Amino acid sequence: MSIEITKAEYLNDYRIDLQFSDNKTQIVDFKTFLENAQNPVTRKYLDVNLFRNFKLEYGDLVWHDYELCFPIIDLYENIFSKGFHSVA
Repeated sequence: MSIEITKAEYLNDYRIDLQFSDNKTQIVDFKTFLENAQNPVTRKYLDVNLFRNFKLEYGDLVWHDYELCFPIIDLYENIFSKGFHSVA
């Protein structure tokens, strides 16, 4: 079975509430990922106004025509809340 994101709701700061096609939900906090990113294209999403401007496309959470996106399994397992540190 393929899992996709069916709903994404911005909460606050860098937190998004995600619902998946199997009805699992995750509140994902991207703050640590963005703060640790080395890539300036990724770091620009520390601007909350840019960060809030995401959309769902084909079950994926994306920013600005896939400039920033994440593997669904990482969002589903919420690795961002488990001490994940970016090298992007």
